[in-house]
Amino acid sequence: MTNIDIREYLIPIMVAFGLAVILGPMVIPTLRRLKFGQSIREEGPQAHLKKAGTPTMGGVIILIALVLTALPFSSYFLLNRESGDAKIINADLFILLFATAGYGIIGFLDDYIKVVMKRSLGLTASQKLLGQLFIAVVVFYVLLSVRYLNTQDLEGASKAIFSVHVPGIGTYFINWLYLPFLILLLVGFSNALNLTDGLDGLLSSTAVMAYGAYAVIGIWQGNQTVYIFAFSVIGALLGFLVFNAHPAKVFMGDTGSLALGGGLAALAIITKTEFLLPLIGIVFVVETLSVILQVLSFKFRKKRIFKMSPLHHHFELIGWSEWKIVAVFSLVGLICGALGVFFEIALLHPGGGK
Repeated sequence: MTNIDIREYLIPIMVAFGLAVILGPMVIPTLRRLKFGQSIREEGPQAHLKKAGTPTMGGVIILIALVLTALPFSSYFLLNRESGDAKIINADLFILLFATAGYGIIGFLDDYIKVVMKRSLGLTASQKLLGQLFIAVVVFYVLLSVRYLNTQDLEGASKAIFSVHVPGIGTYFINWLYLPFLILLLVGFSNALNLTDGLDGLLSSTAVMAYGAYAVIGIWQGNQTVYIFAFSVIGALLGFLVFNAHPAKVFMGDTGSLALGGGLAALAIITKTEFLLPLIGIVFVVETLSVILQVLSFKFRKKRIFKMSPLHHHFELIGWSEWKIVAVFSLVGLICGALGVFFEIALLHPGGGK
């Protein structure tokens, strides 16, 4: 763990927060004028019908605030650091921004087709999957090529990239199986966060907890790019929450949820904490499992396990308020994020990071 200048995390949070708060009053009326309003599923909770017409695609606020913060501040602090490998740091920043913005563009196209072109399903499943796979493959290529160019040792670079750390058990070299594993993480978590985005402020709040855990891990590992990026996301999310907290004035849509999922998975890949991601992102994992279990149960047993899936809708239908659901889910995210940080420090790299 290296000495960290407090400016390296306070300033990105404050700048991203400020940008999001400034952008909100500019973007939200524009979305409303363009009639980028959310359509509500008839089979969803009836209380949600009053939310119809609320502007969606607000994820552009998060993305703009993130990019305008993470890119210049990562470059500025890098230039003022004597240590560190510039090639790898720049590659890490590219991967984080590419994964986040790439999945955000897929989400934007999906939102645009659903909201503007009035095609309720948006992108087809195959179109969305193809785009997600393309981004994952590019991330993999950049990981391998940059580390190889930096070391001129393909075998060493391969072992560094294709190894996974299992908390409390050991490190395993899985060779080229790492590619499908990487794809699973990126595609799986981008869709998992998308499923979680169903209540006012729910995804924004729980994502703050997950990104907060990775900010701490980045500090512990001495990876400047990771913690500046994570703090920039946190600031952008907190600024977005000003408009997204219940009752929401804007929804992030797939534009924001897919982007946040891609960025979170990219953080796990760069920090080599892939097996900690399900713990740190436990809320998103459970939300996804609730959908899978509900579908399987209804298909094979003709019975539902939950009143409605994803899980947040089940709690909504048994009488929990949106505020209570967001608070409880965020608390769970905070606890599991802290556990993830503990396992990284105590079990994986007890001697410190890079």
